[in-house]
Amino acid sequence: MPELPEVETVMRGLDAVLTGTRIARVAVNRAGLRWPFPERLAARLEGQRVLGFRRRAKYMLMRLEGGESALIHLGMSGRMVARRMDAAPLPRMAPQGVFSDARGHNNPPEAHEHLVIETDAGWRIGFVDPRRFGAVDLMVTAEEHTHRLLRDLGPEPLEDAFSAEALSLRIVRSRAPIKAALLDQRVVAGLGNIYVCEALHRAGISPKRLAYSVAGTRAARLVPEIKAVLTESIAAGGSSLRDYVRADGELGVFQEHFLVYGREGERCARCDGLCPGIRRITQAGRSTFYCARVQR
Repeated sequence: MPELPEVETVMRGLDAVLTGTRIARVAVNRAGLRWPFPERLAARLEGQRVLGFRRRAKYMLMRLEGGESALIHLGMSGRMVARRMDAAPLPRMAPQGVFSDARGHNNPPEAHEHLVIETDAGWRIGFVDPRRFGAVDLMVTAEEHTHRLLRDLGPEPLEDAFSAEALSLRIVRSRAPIKAALLDQRVVAGLGNIYVCEALHRAGISPKRLAYSVAGTRAARLVPEIKAVLTESIAAGGSSLRDYVRADGELGVFQEHFLVYGREGERCARCDGLCPGIRRITQAGRSTFYCARVQR
């Protein structure tokens, strides 16, 4: 499933081509994805000017001038594909996260393209989701925080509100493993399996350590590493594993910088010659990768 850096990268690509444009046409090609689409989705989007985007956890929010926001969730296999509809020459420098395609309307539609948005500026955005675990919804912009998918989320990990003190308060009574606690979206919003593994390794904290024992000094080591690994991944366009690609069709490259994730049996980069190798265990049905020598 795309995690916070991947969703942030896609959102920035959409923001570059949609913000300030007007939605000219919407094609809804099925009744819904994980849940049914909102009633009259096409009619409520058409004619609206896009004011901007916001990300909350792993959800993208496209804000419209009429006072509604469109929530977009990529799910497990969803991706947004942005193309030019005209045959104009490709720009010398396309905006980050944008795929300009000079073939225009001669392009065949993507397989599993369930929703299409076309703008007055000549952009065509397709929501492609083979496994259909994604979602699209509409809500009043002023009431975004009350939406059922957003109202119980914890703080954003890249915002100042997420600090060692804030994390400690949320885990100080938890006897769950710290890995599971960090994946709880009520504790911190948007973290997923890959970046929790990487941040715990950087902070030297075992994923098996009980969460309450991380509060305090260890949280002070962990929070900066969470922020750092997310920031670095966003700069690299996210991590491309399985289905994820950016809105421009390119792959993210942060997977080339993983220290532990997916590296079972390899030597830990932080160890010397005594390294026993990176281990993989299963926690709550998810693979966890860590080095038992440096993570305590």
